[in-house]
Amino acid sequence: MGTDSGRARILLDHAATLNLQTGNLLNWGRLRKKCPSTPSEELRDCIQKTLNEWSSKISLDLNQEMPDVLECTVDQAMEKINPEEREELKVSAKLFIAGSNSSSIRDAVDMACSALGVAQLDSVIIAPPPIEDGINLSLEYLQPYWGELENLVQHKKIVSIGTSDLDKTLLEQLYLWSQVKPHSNQVNLASCCVMPPDLTAFAKQFDIQLLTHNDPKELLCEASFQEALQESIRNSRAHEWTPLWLLRYSVIVQTRGIIKSKGYILQAKRNVS
Repeated sequence: MGTDSGRARILLDHAATLNLQTGNLLNWGRLRKKCPSTPSEELRDCIQKTLNEWSSKISLDLNQEMPDVLECTVDQAMEKINPEEREELKVSAKLFIAGSNSSSIRDAVDMACSALGVAQLDSVIIAPPPIEDGINLSLEYLQPYWGELENLVQHKKIVSIGTSDLDKTLLEQLYLWSQVKPHSNQVNLASCCVMPPDLTAFAKQFDIQLLTHNDPKELLCEASFQEALQESIRNSRAHEWTPLWLLRYSVIVQTRGIIKSKGYILQAKRNVS
């Protein structure tokens, strides 16, 4: 399935940053042959197919300087929103931070706005940032991430912000501390088939929307990303690449609830010792 050598591998081995965009998955046509059963399977399939499509179309002039940043896209699927339709559409995103750098949030939102041709996103939900085993998620740990989201709301890059997988205690702590209050909180129904009553009561009291999701705790892990990279581009130094963040977006026609566009954007960096 991969390109055995060639141009993609040479570019990957010289670059420091990889920006991967699937474009609108509804435009994939022949690329989208099967319906993945889990969010992780869908993501991995999208990463591999995007890499395959990108690597099959690269032109490389060895006399030119190698780019430091690689833009890996499925060109025929890239689709900006028509400004005349913008008011009819809701642009939502869920952001998964793989590293511990809260400044990644701004990069992700800026890249999503640019890809979709919009000035702001209507809603961004942040998944809990990764923490070491044995350590409980705390308000102190969430604060820099939420502060970055608040900053983007104040600069009109995002309209509303939400959380994911917070219990009542942590959601209440965040609510009391924050300047921009959480608009929503996602609950994973795999871990609790019924909404906890204390969470439901708190959300109702403070007008926080409770939503459900089926994402795993870690949607984009380093090992899975490296395997997808290695399978798509053979003999690349995939072990040097680490994902920094992943953003999954959807564009919905508000009056009809129809999905007009959905896709993934991710950024990875190469660790060179």
